[in-house]
Amino acid sequence: MKIEIDVWLYGALSRFGGENASTGFAHLKVSLDQGSTIKDLLEQIGIPTEERGFTFINGNLSALPKFQPDLSTILQNGDRVAFFDLKSMWPFQYRQDAPATEEFKQGISNRDDKGIRQIFKDFSDGRR
Repeated sequence: MKIEIDVWLYGALSRFGGENASTGFAHLKVSLDQGSTIKDLLEQIGIPTEERGFTFINGNLSALPKFQPDLSTILQNGDRVAFFDLKSMWPFQYRQDAPATEEFKQGISNRDDKGIRQIFKDFSDGRR
């Protein structure tokens, strides 16, 4: 049995949209076998997973640059997936917070830094 996924590609990833590509984005309908995952979807479109940044499944954050706990997420018929390139900024509508998939929440909670990184530099010698 086949399922259909509504896919949006933003920024440089739009080049994977073929004839469906516009300037800065592409919109595709992708047919996959039932039980297919985000990894299967990426392979079908031809996007190397390391080229994607923010990823949303049905409006829920599922991946960040270099943090992709969603590869084994099983897709359902009618799911909407948005892939942003690595240069895309955080989407404006999520300026306060973003709902996230369970795989993302679990993955973040398993990290030592819990997804929060701080960089401190010692400027005590007067350098800037």
